Amino acid sequence: MRALTLVLVTAAITGLLHSGTALAADPVRVGIIAIDNYQSLAFTQLFHKPPEDNPDLLGLKVIAAWPGGSPDLEATITDAERWREHLVKAGVSMEDSVDAVLSQVDTVMLMTADGRPHLPLARQILKARKPLYIGRPMAASLKDVIEIFDLAKQYDTPVFSCSQHRYSPGFIGMRNHDEVGKVQGCMVYGGCPIEPHHPDFFWHAVHSFETLYTIMGPGAVSVTRAYTPDTELVTAVWKDGRIGTYRGIRKGAIKYSALVFGDKGVAPAGKYGYAAPVKGVVPKGRYMGYEGVATQIAKFFKTRKLPIPPAETIELFAVMEAAHESKRRDGSPVLVEEVLQRARKAVDARAEK
Repeated sequence: MRALTLVLVTAAITGLLHSGTALAADPVRVGIIAIDNYQSLAFTQLFHKPPEDNPDLLGLKVIAAWPGGSPDLEATITDAERWREHLVKAGVSMEDSVDAVLSQVDTVMLMTADGRPHLPLARQILKARKPLYIGRPMAASLKDVIEIFDLAKQYDTPVFSCSQHRYSPGFIGMRNHDEVGKVQGCMVYGGCPIEPHHPDFFWHAVHSFETLYTIMGPGAVSVTRAYTPDTELVTAVWKDGRIGTYRGIRKGAIKYSALVFGDKGVAPAGKYGYAAPVKGVVPKGRYMGYEGVATQIAKFFKTRKLPIPPAETIELFAVMEAAHESKRRDGSPVLVEEVLQRARKAVDARAEK
């Protein structure tokens, strides 16, 4: 009887683990590397006190963090201090090194808004075999994005990254929208501040490029860019002939949304954080600006299954880099494959040194 009981208990535990549901008595221990992004606090709050109707957020506990901060980006220092107290109150231990965090946790969120240190930090985390989510931007260059995924293969440890816009219900809901049908094209728009320490679109416009890929899916083959000091217009052509555009706004009213063209009709996407309008009616519901991506992170940490294929994330960054190259070529079209091959060669050459 005792042996049978042990078999049944073991089977129950195995079933829970394979289903992606963590045991209440044994939560997935989550660490945060660099806390200057507000999402580090928002995700912690969602994991510790999830909405009653979202069980996917159950089974995680953030237990340790390294504050981080970049010496040449004052905001990362001041914001890390701003969120430290709130995280400590949530039961998160502040550590003085990355290794101190890694020694205590099962999984890691790399959250600094500065993409430049993401590659060396990801290398340290993946070498320790900790599944990793990276907040936007995944890195400050396409080469670094590719190398991070190479490291994930090398250490057999999964990693994914995205903007919270990807899982905003108002955007992801357009893929199977009643009024739109099969998506034929998309016009995305949003804010586009530019900073000297990051490539033009990696710093903030990545939010809108995530929206574009959320609605269109992968498959872009060429990119052109029109630039003025106040406005960007990027046009990407997909291999099946569809066209997606991004309008980056630096002057005037700044909103984040899209207009989607389909085989059934044309409809605006919902507002960021809310569900997409259906037949002209915006459903009532709570703000899900962070809940959507937090839910995907929770599922990922419990199952190790990637919600986004690495090739899609790499392509998204290649499209942004192709837009940068188009500007350098006075608005001429640039092939995405050309940009990918150049970055791949640079990564391989760096690995040989």
